[in-house]
Amino acid sequence: MLRRVIGNVAVRRQIQRALSSKSGGGSGKPSDVSTAVDSMLLRSLKEHYLEVSKMTPPPKVTPPSPFEIVKGSLEGTGAVLKKSVGNEEISLFVMRLAHGGDDEDEDGINQLFLHVAVSKPNQAESLHFLCGLYPDALGIHSVSMRPKLEDLELSDDPARYTGPSFEELDEKMRDVFHSFLEERGVNESLFPFLQAWLYVKDHRNLLRWFKSVGTYVHETLSAENA
Repeated sequence: MLRRVIGNVAVRRQIQRALSSKSGGGSGKPSDVSTAVDSMLLRSLKEHYLEVSKMTPPPKVTPPSPFEIVKGSLEGTGAVLKKSVGNEEISLFVMRLAHGGDDEDEDGINQLFLHVAVSKPNQAESLHFLCGLYPDALGIHSVSMRPKLEDLELSDDPARYTGPSFEELDEKMRDVFHSFLEERGVNESLFPFLQAWLYVKDHRNLLRWFKSVGTYVHETLSAENA
């Protein structure tokens, strides 16, 4: 649904018609064209804002225990879930894959990018796993030692060695790394919560975008009409 709202072809056609009608007779001023387009854009932003605001949110899903939701995670790029196991703290960062392809339908998120950070007190670096998370599986893409993270920003020194490709490891070691995460509750059981969480985050971000762009266009239009 969010994708349909963004990809509205009718709006582009209306703008093209407005430009044609203003410029076709040769009498329209550039400011007239600008005002017409700004008004049309503002109307479209308002309509889409209302449409998105009426969307039905997904059913509330709780994360698997004992993971806890990080306060304020919907508003930033930090960890979504955390839990402690012995002297370890496990932090989960999540985002949708940039290109879902055939595995992502129009109204759903069927594959996620999961970043797992396993840290210990008094240690500057953490063990990091970059994973693909699916409804029925979790796949590890890489394992590395990195500085502790506050948000999902990896700014590595390109010359720094971060370890071999996960596929280069022998099968037994790959299986043990999967077991390492499984023992800490990092598996496909996280998918329902993280899928719903991302939907809510996308929804909020889209509403915020429509509102901020609409405010900007409204102020521009007011200045043009002053």
